[in-house]
Amino acid sequence: MDPIQSEMVDFLSIGQTTPGYLAQPGEAGVYPGVVVIQEWWGLVPHIKDVAERFARQGFVALAPDLYHGQASSEPDEARKLAMELDREQAVREIVEAMHYLQALDVVSPKKIGVVGFCMGGGLTIYTSAASPDVGAAVVFYGAPRDLSLVQNIHAPLLGLYAEHDHGIPLDMVHSFDQELAKYTIPHEIHIYPGAEHAFFNDTRPHIYNPQAAQDAWARTLDWFRKHLT
Repeated sequence: MDPIQSEMVDFLSIGQTTPGYLAQPGEAGVYPGVVVIQEWWGLVPHIKDVAERFARQGFVALAPDLYHGQASSEPDEARKLAMELDREQAVREIVEAMHYLQALDVVSPKKIGVVGFCMGGGLTIYTSAASPDVGAAVVFYGAPRDLSLVQNIHAPLLGLYAEHDHGIPLDMVHSFDQELAKYTIPHEIHIYPGAEHAFFNDTRPHIYNPQAAQDAWARTLDWFRKHLT
């Protein structure tokens, strides 16, 4: 296992500081940067683990804490936290997380990758439409509810979805795919047969799908290596 360094950091955002979990390769060098956006649970150990996985694969990863210290393992509480989240502010904080990575000497190129899961997947779409600094995006089962945003996306986008996702029906995914094609945005959409929402989260064994998760991780790494390096 490749050595990594990890720590909690604070970065300036909208007149305040936002905490985040930073993970990077342990060896000196220059690496592409990736922002990892949480599910509705918050900045929980699983999201920190994902950031560490990126670091072991040669990325500098920052997972901003969009709940500023709050987190939950209970669905009702997580739903409440997600509903109370100011999405526009969250996008601004994600953009500031990108700026934090851009300012690090160890990060190059200065176009940053963004990847998000569930709620974070939706925020990845919003961020990709809001900032030209997004070099590549990966959306894990994020709902593309506002298709008017698609025309503002310029970064190559990879969408990873589950066949049996009750919150994101396949017709919504297909509409997203068609809209990306309409505006000639480089993209790939992959739907995993038999998989359920949150299939990548290995801390939830009742829905974790090892085969889909392994394939999605390989596609994610390939996508970022192709478009960020």
